[in-house]
Amino acid sequence: MFSIEHEFDATVVTLVDEGSRHLQEDVIITSFEDCITVTQFDPRRDTEITITLSLTQMRDLVAAVNLPEGIYRRKD
Repeated sequence: MFSIEHEFDATVVTLVDEGSRHLQEDVIITSFEDCITVTQFDPRRDTEITITLSLTQMRDLVAAVNLPEGIYRRKD
């Protein structure tokens, strides 16, 4: 399951793990004008972990999801 919310300066997508075994914490993806952040709570550290991707890194990630193993460079 996932939700999409449009805020003033960002779009927020929340991914909820609904599997029956070993559920992971929600993943929150926030899309800003110049970057994407991915946040997930880490229960072992009792803190949220956030990574920031440039828009180019996010486009590469989306392209990589359906490609076989290898090294690639996108043509813009």
